[in-house]
Amino acid sequence: MIHHLGVFASDLPASRAFFSAALEPLAIVVGYQTDRICEFWRAERDTPSLSLQAAVAETTRGLHLAFEAPDRAAVDAFFTAATSAGGTERHAPRHWPEYRAYCAFVSDPDGNNIEAVHKEP
Repeated sequence: MIHHLGVFASDLPASRAFFSAALEPLAIVVGYQTDRICEFWRAERDTPSLSLQAAVAETTRGLHLAFEAPDRAAVDAFFTAATSAGGTERHAPRHWPEYRAYCAFVSDPDGNNIEAVHKEP
């Protein structure tokens, strides 16, 4: 349904480092970058993608963005990598029965709510 999403960062190098570390355990990599933009996608497919851009006017704030994880271990690895790369813990990895999912939530350098989610039966 979604082809790509653009997020405008106040400090592109800091956000690029955060997202690179946080998304690597989810097999999401930097596919393209310049000094003003960094595109993240899965190595085998370039859509959907996250377009991280240097903010020209407004920085993206208040966004909740969830990435699918293949299993609980990937959610745990996302959380460790994201918090080690400057992210702030919102919710440590745990099972959320109301969503039938195992999730972790971290704030990115601009305060956006970034989630890794593994849906479970």
